[in-house]
Amino acid sequence: MLRERLTAQLLAGPPAREPVAVAERLLAVQGQDERGFRLAVRSRTSGLTAADVDRALSEDRSLVVAWLNRGTLHLVRSEDYPWLLALTAPQTLRRIVRRLGQLGVGSAAAERGVAAIERSLAEGPLSREQLRERMASAGVATEGQATIHLIALASLRGVAVRGPVVEGRHAYALVRDWLGGPEPVDRDVALAELARRYLAGHGPAGERDLARWSGLGLRDARAGLAAIGAELERRDDGLVDLARRPPPAELPPPRLLGAFDPVLLGWTSRELVVGEHGAAIAVNGIFRPFALVEGRAAGTWSMPGGRVALKPFGRLRKADADALEEEAADVERFLSAGQGKGATA
Repeated sequence: MLRERLTAQLLAGPPAREPVAVAERLLAVQGQDERGFRLAVRSRTSGLTAADVDRALSEDRSLVVAWLNRGTLHLVRSEDYPWLLALTAPQTLRRIVRRLGQLGVGSAAAERGVAAIERSLAEGPLSREQLRERMASAGVATEGQATIHLIALASLRGVAVRGPVVEGRHAYALVRDWLGGPEPVDRDVALAELARRYLAGHGPAGERDLARWSGLGLRDARAGLAAIGAELERRDDGLVDLARRPPPAELPPPRLLGAFDPVLLGWTSRELVVGEHGAAIAVNGIFRPFALVEGRAAGTWSMPGGRVALKPFGRLRKADADALEEEAADVERFLSAGQGKGATA
């Protein structure tokens, strides 16, 4: 199963050619850590740089980041954004509105905030700080977490999306200007596509895995899988996968994976990859960068002073240590071009 899932994740076997192909396979890459989602692309491609990801965001407009799935930011293909938003936004909207109330931003003030965001973005893409200033000028409370929750509300309403990188910062754009007007979404068709695409990047998996990853209820997960029942292979272990899939690749060579890497977030359990080291990698909801050796977590790493510093969990074989040194050099090369140097959104 480890080989099957790593192959589905593009961590084993042939790499993807471009950033948009990574998003196509994985469907949605958790994106609140800007360095993290760029490194998710690096580990699944070859020879690219962070600038290639920025180009897809800024010039090609083929990738965007928005509040989707589990209620956090995700990197997706622009063409997948509308139907994923339609499927997953409703349950997150309720939580955002409730949280804004707890932050002292009532419904009337929240509406003024969204209106200020929409009015401001009509002039062109703006950073989070610029939007905060515009909302404050409209008399909306923006202290603490209020700003980001108001922007999230606008995003979940289909008003704003995080699109281009402007002057070194990931900016927000008006959806209708950046991507065009919305088109109707058939919920049943969307649920089927969700199940199909989820399994493409995460199979084999089960209905509870799909529900956990998408943020939807178990009933919706079951409906999506039932809709593509003729396309599935049902396994003896109770999981399902897309039928007629090629055999899995061999375990990949040692890799350095970034924060919030998708290989940790796609199933109800991450034990297959992290084993006994889960507490060292996932701390208070933060998923640290880690080293993958023989398909399993072998240490964590960071970048003090812009250089990779590895903290292995135990003694590494010389061949694995040498491979991780090469990976460290490639991480530094990748991040040297583009805006992947920042740690978080």
